[in-house]
Amino acid sequence: MPDPQLCREEEVTEMVQRFYARVRCDARLGPIFNSRIHDWPAHEAKLCDFWSSALRGTRRFRGMPMPVHAALPGLSAELFGHWLQLFDQTLATLPNAALRARAGELAHRIADSLWYGYQLANPAPESPAAVETLTS
Repeated sequence: MPDPQLCREEEVTEMVQRFYARVRCDARLGPIFNSRIHDWPAHEAKLCDFWSSALRGTRRFRGMPMPVHAALPGLSAELFGHWLQLFDQTLATLPNAALRARAGELAHRIADSLWYGYQLANPAPESPAAVETLTS
């Protein structure tokens, strides 16, 4: 459950900024993000709203992440895993242990959910969903 006492807004901002600084420079994720995000400050502000809502219960986030991610071409389980690895590395740099634990738990659940939704929207040709679609 979100908890306004878990962390301060400044900690959420710090987490988001540190993480996306890593993403922008990453050899695998950087090109994916940098080719689509043209206004990093606005994107980070939206992500701060997302994480503030998820962690602190502020209800500031308005958006639908699933369709945006499902529309991206060529994602893989490996990329989602790498995203989580960078996120976990970023969390390890933060002093607030409760924030690290809760954000890490949420990030893993979110990545699982987004990957599942991505697979549903982009079935591999050998997957049962794709075969069913092709034979209908």
